[in-house]
Amino acid sequence: MPKSNLRQVLADNVRRYRSRVGISQDNFAIECGVHRTYVGQVERRERNVTLATLELFAMAMHVSVPELLTKDGVA
Repeated sequence: MPKSNLRQVLADNVRRYRSRVGISQDNFAIECGVHRTYVGQVERRERNVTLATLELFAMAMHVSVPELLTKDGVA
């Protein structure tokens, strides 16, 4: 398994973008159609996400998928 900080980058960006749009984890989860604990697990780097989930997250936060996966959200 590769040693990557990609989960950390994703966790940081999800937290930052979610805060930027002013939405709680609960409301973000509802908007994305995922369980509320899932969002917390992603933000704590406890879960991997699918490409489909990345798309949902990006659409909900009005950013691109590459922005979610790039350090500091700069794609």
